[in-house]
Parts: sequence; C-alpha cells; structure tokens
Amino acid sequence: MTIIVAILQAVLLVTLAPLFSGITRKIRAKMHSRKGTSIMQDYYDLAKLWRRCEVKEGGSGIISRLTPPIFLGSFILVAAGLPLVMQACPVPFLGDIITVLYLMALPRFMFALGSIDSAGSYTAIGGVRELLVGVLVEPSLILVLFVAAIAAGSTNLGIMANAVGTLQAYPFVAIVVAGVACAMACYIEMGKLPFDLAEAEQEIQEGPLAAYSGPSLAMIKLGVSVKQLVVASLFVAIFLPFGAATTAAPLDLLVGLVSFLFKLLIVMLIASVIENSVMRARYKYLGRYTWFVVGIASLSLVFLVIGI
Repeated sequence: MTIIVAILQAVLLVTLAPLFSGITRKIRAKMHSRKGTSIMQDYYDLAKLWRRCEVKEGGSGIISRLTPPIFLGSFILVAAGLPLVMQACPVPFLGDIITVLYLMALPRFMFALGSIDSAGSYTAIGGVRELLVGVLVEPSLILVLFVAAIAAGSTNLGIMANAVGTLQAYPFVAIVVAGVACAMACYIEMGKLPFDLAEAEQEIQEGPLAAYSGPSLAMIKLGVSVKQLVVASLFVAIFLPFGAATTAAPLDLLVGLVSFLFKLLIVMLIASVIENSVMRARYKYLGRYTWFVVGIASLSLVFLVIGI
C-alpha cells in the first residue's frame, strides 16, 4: 500500500506542477494590473515542446543529453519518498534526509555541468550562477534539517514529521526557529524573486536553457516546476505535518491528501505574494540576502544545544 501511495503522490506533484506554476503567473499578472495568461498555459507550452524536434549543439556531449531526465527524475524520486499524505514515509529509504539532500543536490550539479558541457559561453555563466545559489542556500537547509532530526531523534522524515505533529520534538523553540529558517531557505531554493530562475531568455540564469529544445527543454521546464512543489512540500511535510494521515486507511489517506493540498496551496500563494513584492537582485549580491538565513539557522542550532 505504501508503494502505491509513493507512486501516486509523485504522479500528483508532477501533474499539478504546471498548474501551480500557472496560478503563480496569474497572481503575478493580477498584482501587476495585467490580465495574464491562462493558468493552463504551462500545459500548453509543455505539449508544444514535446511535439517539436530536438536540436542539439554541435559541441555538446553526453552530459547535456543526460541532464534533462536526471533533473526531472531526481525530483520525482524525492516526491515519492516524502511523507506528504501520510506522516510516515512511503519509501523509508527515500525518506532519509541525507538521501533527500543528495537527490536535491544532484539536479543542480547536473544543471551546472550540462551548461559547462554546452558549446556556448553564455550558458556556462548561467551554470555558475546556479552553483552560487546552491552554495549560499544549501548549508542553511542542511543545518535546519539536522536540527530537526536531532530534536526528533531520527533522520527519517516520517519520524521527524510525527514528532513535530505530536509535539514530541524537543526543544520546542529550536524547532520553531528551525522552521522559520527552513521556510526562508526553501523560498530561495524554489527560485523565487530576488533569487529567481528568470523567465526572460536574456537573463543570466536562463542561459543554460538556451542549449536545449524540444522534449529536453520540456523536461527541464517541468523539472523546474516540480522542484518548486517538492521544496515547498518538504517544508510542509516536516514543519506543518498537521492533518496528515496516521494510518493507511482509505478515509485517512483522503483526509491527508486534502489537508496536504490545502497547505501546499497556502504556501505557494504566500510565496507568490512575496515574490511579486520584491525586485530581482544582482547575482553578485545574493550573499547579502542569504547571510540572514544562515544566521537564523545557526540560532536554531544554538537553541538546540542549550535545550530551549
């Protein structure tokens, strides 16, 4: 039964990712006093890309060809292992935070490596920025997850979610501060403003996508949308596990599914409002914004050590 839940929740996130992306675009348009495109536009774009022929650069190698499926597949695996509908991990091996962190780092590494493997220098610059964002945000995310793991007594996300959901995670202040730091780190990891993956093709971070077309570009664009949902789901699963099913009974799973979708929608709406209330930052100055997240994550560790 748990394997079925894992497959279904992975399929669910992949299916809903373009819809949530469309809702985000619609909110952005309304806040900018524009009509905007349909919330289904991402589905239309992906279908169009899948039907197009793929054009490869002459100087690109096997890395560029492997990047799109690895980029998308890594986040699908993470989605299958997270305790989203249930407080327990459907696949315990995939539910360990060490596995999750490595699976989330692999797409960024392949994305940057694929940009370097490309024949163009413009794409390589975009890959460098992607690595820079990873260096700035991943230490904070790793720190808060291990604070939560120590407080819960396990690195398994299901046990961590159960400890937080039943208020058994101790110390409580450290968990709350870690949750705040995790929310901020996840916001950066989602690629929202001012740390966004720019939509305009002339932006630096969009540079690596210039080397892809057709189905490969569709997989990467879908992977970016799935990544946003997976990162938001990671925060919801650990620090907002309330309402998740405690058993595998069909009714409990249905309630857990509705609860998860509601929490995910609220998180994505808040992220969208924040995103459209700030302006894009130059990539050279991203460290000035991320040091605040590092400070809060470090503070949660201090509270954990002193037992508050």
